Amino acid sequence: MDGNGRWARARGLPRTRGHQKGVESIRDITTECAKIDGIERLTLYAFSRENWKRPRMEVSFLMRLLKRFCRTELKIMMQNGVRFTTIGAISGLPPDVEETLKETARATAGNKRLTLCLALNYGSRDEIVRAARRLAKECADDRLSPRSITEDLFADYLDTGGAGDPDILIRTAGEMRLSNFLLWQSSYTELYFTEVLWPDFRKEHLHAALKDYARRTRKFGGLEESR
Repeated sequence: MDGNGRWARARGLPRTRGHQKGVESIRDITTECAKIDGIERLTLYAFSRENWKRPRMEVSFLMRLLKRFCRTELKIMMQNGVRFTTIGAISGLPPDVEETLKETARATAGNKRLTLCLALNYGSRDEIVRAARRLAKECADDRLSPRSITEDLFADYLDTGGAGDPDILIRTAGEMRLSNFLLWQSSYTELYFTEVLWPDFRKEHLHAALKDYARRTRKFGGLEESR
């Protein structure tokens, strides 16, 4: 979800205003995805491990905004059948933020229309390392044989275990890289790039991305085969 800062700067506003406006995009895209048959999961890269390098005041604002989002959007999640979850090293967030995330996840656990997943304190390389450490410990404790480790088993130890791989990855604001996001899971994901800044990204832009995706043929390394 790139472009919050640029959106604010272009309007002579503080970066925090761009983050606030970006929440409106989250609401719009989440509710629209919940209406579309076939979309089961929406994962948003909300705060990376690298984002701690930002100014302390901005990070503190983002943490407060995250708590506010969970509380103010809960009613909308319930109305739209949205289940809330997270990936990333959540224990590395401030305790009050971590607890708010858990409360929201518990409150929405029974919703089944769409899973909204926020990637928080997340980095894909860190995720892979954490999964490898868990597997190594189980092998060291004789609960698992190294010979039994397969790609499918390894995937189960990732934060996204059981969720399946993403079909399409949308990156806004003209950025053309993955930036340490779902590296393992995106091996065969269709990539879509748009110049639209995240605070301006609305359902019409989502549908444009989905229309583009629908025109593609996914071969997964094999011969051409229409979906």
